[in-house]
Amino acid sequence: MSIQWFPGHMNAARKKAAESMEKVDLVIEVLDARIPQASSNPMIESLRLARQRPCLKILNKSDLADPSATQAWLAHYGAQPQVHAVPLSCRKPTEVAKIPGLCLKIAPHRGTVLKPLRVMIMGIPNVGKSTLMNALLKKRVAKVGDEPAVTKMQQRLFLGDNIVLIDTPGMMWPKIAHPTDGLMLAASHAIGVNAIIEEEVATFLAAVLLQRYPQLLAARYGIRPDGMDGVGVVEGIAARRSFRVRGGDLDFEKAAHTLLQDYRSGALGRISLETPQSRVELLASYVPPPTLGEPQGGDNEEE
Repeated sequence: MSIQWFPGHMNAARKKAAESMEKVDLVIEVLDARIPQASSNPMIESLRLARQRPCLKILNKSDLADPSATQAWLAHYGAQPQVHAVPLSCRKPTEVAKIPGLCLKIAPHRGTVLKPLRVMIMGIPNVGKSTLMNALLKKRVAKVGDEPAVTKMQQRLFLGDNIVLIDTPGMMWPKIAHPTDGLMLAASHAIGVNAIIEEEVATFLAAVLLQRYPQLLAARYGIRPDGMDGVGVVEGIAARRSFRVRGGDLDFEKAAHTLLQDYRSGALGRISLETPQSRVELLASYVPPPTLGEPQGGDNEEE
């Protein structure tokens, strides 16, 4: 299944962000620590590079991610020019309190009353931008919800008297190139429910968990993952939880929803769906789909 989701207001948000980038000193890109690269919008990268703006990548929800994978991502991003990366949980005030000082350190040429540091906060939907804004300002200034794309308009707010925060709506990009990225985004609740089929997303998630965290599946659901595939895991959850529809068949839909909710809430444990190494492997094995009119294979080549 190839998932695509680009509501109309996101195109307007992109244009507004491009206009504002000219007057920004630093970009904060909020990522999901469980899927850092899959949750990184390539449009944000192109916009900031065009203006040569430094970037602070915040790996949010790090309390839900695998610590070893997060450390690998921090090293990966730390090796990139003009990029700084930190793990964060917006629910921990002591961690959030370190962000303003870090921003001032990254862009020391501004940060006074007369020349405040201008920071644009960007990221995909439902990754925690609004929660971060509220935590930084210690008051509710941005609408927070459990559905993607809650914020629709850009807003500017002062953090103290030397930093200006520019909050932007969550932005997806027009075409998700890698199908697994779409599935990881959907599993992590970054894509609207109308654009996905939960059973297919849960089957994908179960297959990843079988490969990377079989012990967490066994501990949470009391199943034996040996020899199972993704479908078998979801069916096993339904059987163990006695999820059945009228007539006695397993309620696959309810079990799929349960698995997704347990992953998203952290009830399953600390999980990362990708690492820098798995990203390298994904890109190495990726074959772009043929364009319209392009031959599907090499059997029709002339001799």
